Amino acid sequence: MTATKRQAAEVVLKGVAKRYGPVTAVKPLDLIIPAGALVTLLGPSGCGKTTLLRMIAGLERVSEGRLTIGGKDVTDLSAGERNVSMVFQSYALFPHMNVRDNVAYGLISGGAGKAVANEKAEATLAIVGLGGFGDRLPSELSGGQQQRVAVARALVLEPDVLLFDEPLSNLDARLRRSMREEIRMLQQRLGVTVVYVTHDQSEALAVSDLIVVMRNAAIAQAGTPRELYEAPDNVFVATFMGEANHVKGRLQTTSAETGTVHLGGLSVPLSHRGLADGEVDVVIRPEAIRLVAAAETGTLAATVATANYMGAHAEYNLDTPVGRLFAIAPEADSLRGIGETVGVRLADRGVFAVKAL
Repeated sequence: MTATKRQAAEVVLKGVAKRYGPVTAVKPLDLIIPAGALVTLLGPSGCGKTTLLRMIAGLERVSEGRLTIGGKDVTDLSAGERNVSMVFQSYALFPHMNVRDNVAYGLISGGAGKAVANEKAEATLAIVGLGGFGDRLPSELSGGQQQRVAVARALVLEPDVLLFDEPLSNLDARLRRSMREEIRMLQQRLGVTVVYVTHDQSEALAVSDLIVVMRNAAIAQAGTPRELYEAPDNVFVATFMGEANHVKGRLQTTSAETGTVHLGGLSVPLSHRGLADGEVDVVIRPEAIRLVAAAETGTLAATVATANYMGAHAEYNLDTPVGRLFAIAPEADSLRGIGETVGVRLADRGVFAVKAL
């Protein structure tokens, strides 16, 4: 069976909130999940991302606001009345059923005949690369194959929205990379709307059209992977989206859009992004740090505290007048010595003045 695109559904949340008595799990928020997009809810444990996913699924009732899927108001509908499917972290496969029966289970429970359900199950297994695996038990499959069965079981119901709750957390690092690529390619082939929950920044960057970063039950920032990594709004987003150094500097505005940030003896031209003159928070990506000779003028003096060979690159911790900086250097053939004095320059990209939040 060839995977074909179907009409995708837009998900719209307006003022949606969730409270458990006096505890607010999700503060009132507005969010549009575009039709046919893969949108990731990203954030630390307890930030509200899974609760938000469960409200979309209908597994948690909305305390406030309205939720529509494909233009239909589903706020007061149960999970069974919404055309959505969820892939759980645990896979939740029935161990006594073979793969085909696991995939067909939802169809049969919904009233489909066994022959029709089995035919659709086999076709969907082929879509996820498991054609011919229908007679096997889940215990006879690898972790990655079990994950594909869980995806097939959700896809066979032809949902308007496909929901993933930390789907790769039970897999080892190499298999996670492989599976996230497969999920992304499958989503793009089918054109289905996907909402994907994870706490893994690399996973979010790899699969998403849009990332919604959550903090303290609210949205800290939403944007494309590039926007969040290269233009974070605040310290939390900047430091959560990959490795980052957070230091203090002094901003001096030079135009309507740009300014100069002074870091120790280093002066860096940056977009001031509407921040006022004076002390500001500055985020520096490790790969933006360039190690040069200590004698070079216009550099930030630094002392090498640690130096580690990582194969393709070297990693350093540097003691500087603005604090300790973590640096990633592409030249790993000869490591700088611990205690060595060096100069630090900053690249044009990967340095930003941000709001504290």
